[in-house]
Amino acid sequence: MHIGFLNPQGNFDSNNSHITKHPDFGGQLIYVKQVAIAIAEKGHKVDILTRQIIDPEWPEFAQAFDTYPGIDNVRIIRLPAGPKEFLPKESLWTHLISDWVPNILKFYQQQGGLPDAMTAHYADGGLCGVLIEQDTGIPFTFTAHSLGAQKMDKLEVTSENLLEIDEQFHFKYRILAERLSMNRSVVNITSTRQERFQQYSHRVYRSAVDVDNDNRFAVIPPGADFSIFGAKARSENEKATEEFIQERLARDIEEARRDLPVIVASSRLELKKNILGLVQAFAISPTLQERANLMLLTGGLDNPLREEASDSIAEEVLAPIREVVKENDLWGKISAFGLLDQSQESLAAAYRFMVKRRSVFALTALYEPFGLAPLEAAVAGLPVVATKNGGPSESLRQGNKEYGILVDPEDPADIARGLERVLCDAQEWDYFAQAGQQRVLKTYSWESTAENYLTLLEQILSLPETRPRAELLPIHPYFRNPESQTDISLEELSDLYFGSNQKVLST
Repeated sequence: MHIGFLNPQGNFDSNNSHITKHPDFGGQLIYVKQVAIAIAEKGHKVDILTRQIIDPEWPEFAQAFDTYPGIDNVRIIRLPAGPKEFLPKESLWTHLISDWVPNILKFYQQQGGLPDAMTAHYADGGLCGVLIEQDTGIPFTFTAHSLGAQKMDKLEVTSENLLEIDEQFHFKYRILAERLSMNRSVVNITSTRQERFQQYSHRVYRSAVDVDNDNRFAVIPPGADFSIFGAKARSENEKATEEFIQERLARDIEEARRDLPVIVASSRLELKKNILGLVQAFAISPTLQERANLMLLTGGLDNPLREEASDSIAEEVLAPIREVVKENDLWGKISAFGLLDQSQESLAAAYRFMVKRRSVFALTALYEPFGLAPLEAAVAGLPVVATKNGGPSESLRQGNKEYGILVDPEDPADIARGLERVLCDAQEWDYFAQAGQQRVLKTYSWESTAENYLTLLEQILSLPETRPRAELLPIHPYFRNPESQTDISLEELSDLYFGSNQKVLST
């Protein structure tokens, strides 16, 4: 089988460069890479289709073709879309329609044939899947990773501020692209049942998909890379990572406290990750402060608690954290820094090093669609305390069986109770370290993810098209031709999000 992965915003390369440097990167890139490799290792041909970037700040993404070392059946294919330089995903819509999709079709025409099927990722990949299917008949699956409606909810969009917010995020394109993607895909792939019934049921997606009765849904959870994060795995820089962490703890932590367990948090510096809530929980708990230090792994920032970040989004996250540290005199109990090379291997080495101190991993995001990071920490041997909102409620609990501790991310006291539970009781630490690790080993492997994708794609290709075309949403003229003078209006988005009884303010 020949499968194309449509992921225009994800910048893939053989060395996983910059994987956490930008909000457009991160978990989605890891997901696509690992599924693609796992499928290729089963003998199938896989193309990861992404955008070519010719920019001195991103030299790894300039070549038209790339591969992963030791993997024979995966090609990274970079095709132009608009300007040569890097663009954030919100600025790509026009260029995907006018350049990227035509360049994909031209590329495969020159190659002598299209893939058997496409799997589209995020809203922009989904839209490209729609347009390619419209022109060629090649079926596609849609994996959203996250949906725009939930982001609009979190931003507290109103008819008064919609214009201003849309100027930055371009929800008028994203929401309509998502509606088309989930409506025209052969199958919508979610990581959890909760994602299907809570995210896809949002009012803006009504008439696009029926979450209760539509059989075009499949739950396929992602996996953890045991060869990197496994408790017995070792990286080339294992010792160097341990020494670097010790240096940073020596820089930030009082000497008498340096051998204490740590509460480890590793996530992008975004408000929705709610690192502030974790710091507040630490601040209000004398017990936590007595028994552990707090260690924040902060991407490429080396000393963010004492130095301002050049990135405005990161600074927005860090400024209130500094205030909590200052007001509660947490200096000497908290350390924040980025690992040496920002690789998954270094992160895994950091987790294994913290296991030796009987530490705990914390993810207190306001909402986490799936939550791969807690599973990676768990398979390394760390007990996990994670948000109850989203994927962790399925991956870390089954019925009454606990594999991690779930907490309310909006309640610092509840976060503190969860952390105290595992840090103050040796038997609890032992239980969650073992239970979480075994849960991931048995249930969340990339091999299993790939097998589920392949089974699904084989079923799709073996069956004739059965959906009446009348059920399909029409493709907006803008998505057919951005120069058609029929841009998507804010009124269209407003009608979907608020209902037709509210009007967006133009000033």
